[in-house]
Formats: sequence, structure tokens, C-alpha cells
Amino acid sequence: MKRRDVLGWTATTAIGLALSPMRALAQAPVAGSGMAALCEYMSAARSRSVPAEVAEQAKHHILDTLAAMVSGSGLPPGQAAQRYIRDSATKGEATIAATALTALPIDAALVNGVMAHADETDDSHNASRSHPGCSVVPAALALGERFGVDGAHFLRAVTLGYDVGTRVVLAMGGAQFSYENTIDTHSIAGTFAASAAAACVAGLDARQMRWVLDYAAQQSSGYIIWRRDVDHIEKGFVFAGMPARNGVTAALLVRSGWNGIDDVFSGPDNFFQAYAPKAKPDQLTDKLGERYEIALTDIKKWSVGSPIQAPLDGIAAIRSKRPFDADQVQRVTVRVAPSVAAVVDNRDIPDICLQHMIAVMLLDKTVSFQAAHDKARMTDVAVLRQRAKVNLVRDEELAKLLPARVTVDEVDLTDGTHLSERVTKVRGTVTNPMTRAEVIDKARDLIAPVLGRETSERLIETIYTIDAVPNIRNLGQLLRRG
Repeated sequence: MKRRDVLGWTATTAIGLALSPMRALAQAPVAGSGMAALCEYMSAARSRSVPAEVAEQAKHHILDTLAAMVSGSGLPPGQAAQRYIRDSATKGEATIAATALTALPIDAALVNGVMAHADETDDSHNASRSHPGCSVVPAALALGERFGVDGAHFLRAVTLGYDVGTRVVLAMGGAQFSYENTIDTHSIAGTFAASAAAACVAGLDARQMRWVLDYAAQQSSGYIIWRRDVDHIEKGFVFAGMPARNGVTAALLVRSGWNGIDDVFSGPDNFFQAYAPKAKPDQLTDKLGERYEIALTDIKKWSVGSPIQAPLDGIAAIRSKRPFDADQVQRVTVRVAPSVAAVVDNRDIPDICLQHMIAVMLLDKTVSFQAAHDKARMTDVAVLRQRAKVNLVRDEELAKLLPARVTVDEVDLTDGTHLSERVTKVRGTVTNPMTRAEVIDKARDLIAPVLGRETSERLIETIYTIDAVPNIRNLGQLLRRG
């Protein structure tokens, strides 16, 4: 090749490279109708009322999440999160729950998120395998205090967050996608959910909502190595703190004037192509405005991991029909789907260790918040004696019923009596929901020891009258301590 040919080839290549971004821009696909419908829905959410029964559910989930934040403030992940704020020595207008600390919204969302999932107290959306509340509520609260929105606006933003984040994962394949991949659906759903809620609080228009979803997609991350985490700190970050932070970041960037891709869900190199090539994007808008995901999200009766809820319900049901003491038990068999068992089989953390929690249930005849977080008790001789009786069985037949976590408990007594209970409707789930009184009782038990009974009652009353709260900063004040 002659020198002249080389120079010509080099120049041509350089021009081609320089023009390629312009070509890509010219060939960029027009945003799809699905994205248009989704973003119009998101932008209108701040002023669109929700059905009364949905608003009631939203209040349940807001209270339940705030209670998780308050109770989580004293646990190791909550303490770690607070150290981060103290070390950064920054202050802002956003509340850090159950403390006298304040922070800028991005940091407040991160810390309150970690505290909300400092243990297994918060809500869960089974179909998408996500915990929406622990990312949505901290994000909405942080920006709600920043912009001084009223309670009705805050409630609608929270409701929107549940709708958007869960639908992204449902489009990816839902629970089945989660079971088949190492990608963590909790963090992906949380990031999109928190972004939608934060953008709603910030009052962004439909075009800006497109860009918020783009920045949510760019920040989507997390994978299931968190299962190795024995202190729940990384898990609290992956499930809640990181997504809440991501959501507030996305909303603030766009509000400050940043733009982005108009449709991150379609066209070359889109989100679904990268994460879930078999995705069904039409699920993003399926029954949007008719089916509210917050009303399809479970509230836990027991402050333990979701897979342990049904086994505890089963033991409680058996005991209500045939009372017995722990020493009368010869053997306990718990049957769950294999993928469910993998999450809670002999874990090092008390509230996500099925064998340990069943042992505590046998001894205490209930499982309190304190008992579920007493790690020292995992080495107690009396507990270990009962734990040795517990046999966890991976039942392939129950796997066919997923995402419903059906459980079969069997208790064999020393006198030869065989007792069993099949749990298909866990207390607190959509098919067997807790009452307002039950939700309040749970919240009171978690909040009062930290903030005091008087403040606890005022906080509960404020949540159930949140439609009339003129400024969400009033809620933040109730969450502060000292």
C-alpha cells in the first residue's frame, strides 16, 4: 500500500468515525407509544386522585415502611448508614429517621433506605420479587421535604413508584426471571420505583419522565451475591439504599436541566435487550391506572424474611388447633419450593434463618421483633436443641405453584401425634390481608420503643390523615429524635 493510499484511508476512516454519532442520531428510533403512555401517566400522577381503597393501602405501606426505618435505625445496617452521614459532616433539609441528623436529599434517601431494609420488616411484592416500600418511601420523603409538597401529592408519588418499578421487572419476566438469573430484581425494581416516585414529587413533565427512566436504567445494578452478606448491610444497600439514592439522583439531574434518551425501553441497545432479551415491554403499561401494584404488595405479619412468613403461620395455626410445648415436639418438617429454601436455609442471620426462627417459635409461641434480631440467641443451647428438630424439605411440587409461596408444615409430637398445616394464603398477603388495626399494632410495636409512645401515636394519626397534611415536612419532624 502506497503512502498516499494510507493517508487517504486514514482520512476516510476519521471522517466516518466523526459522522457516526450524527448518523446514529439521525437513525435513532422515535419513542414508542408505550413509553408515551407510561410517561404521560407518570407526569399526571401528582394531581390524579387514586381510588379510596388504594389510598388506604398506600397509607398502610407508608406507615409500615416508616416503622421499618425507625426500628432499623438501631440495627447494624442502620448504625452503619448513620456513620456514613456523620463521617461526611454534611447537613441538609432532609430527615434521617429516628435521629437528630439531617442530610441532602440524595444522602437522606440512601440512609433511610438502608434503615428501611436493615432487617426483614418491610413490605414485598411477590410477583416481581422486590421490596418496593424501602426504596420508594425514602426517595419520596427526601424530595418531599426538599420541595415542601403536601401529603396528598406525597401519597400519589409513593403509589406511582410501586406501579412503575414492579412493572419493569414484570416486563422482564417477573419472579421466574429472578429465579433464573443472578441479576437482582429487588434493586432494579427499586431503582425504577424510586425514580418514578422522586420524579413525581419533583413535578416533572412527560418529556422529563422519559429522561428520568433513562437515568434509572443507566443506574440499574445489583446481583445476588448479597446472599453471602451475614450482616445485612450490603443487602440493605442493594435492596433499598442504592435504589432510593439512584431515584433521587435521576429526578434531580433531570430537574436541573439534563436530558437523555427518549425511549430507553426500545430501539438499539435498549434496557431490555441488555438485561432481558425475552422481555415483554407491553407489560409496562398493562392495566396501568386500573391495577395498582401497591394494593398487590404484601405486608409482613412477622419481622422475618418473606420465605419464613408461611412456615410461622403454619406453626401458629397448628398450635391454635392443638396446643403443645416445645419439649413435646419430636420433629418439625417444613416443605417449601427449592428456590425459596435456598434463601433461608441455615443462614447466619436470625431473621432469615428458617430453622432458627422455627426453633424460636416453638419456644416462645410467637416471634417478636426483638427475638427475630437476637443474634446471640442463635448459639443458645435451648434454641439449638429445638433447631435440631427442624427439617427443611425442598419440594419440587411446590415449585410448580410459584410465585405463590405455598408451605406445608408437619409437627410430630413425642406421643405419636402427627399434625400438619398447608399454608396457601399467608397473613398479610393480598389474599389474606392484615386489617388497619393489625398494621397499626405492628407499627406501634416498632416505633414506640424508639420514638416514644406519644410521638408514635401522632405519627400513626398523621399517616392516616395524610391527605390533609399541608406540608410533608410535618411528617419529617415527627420522625426526628432529639
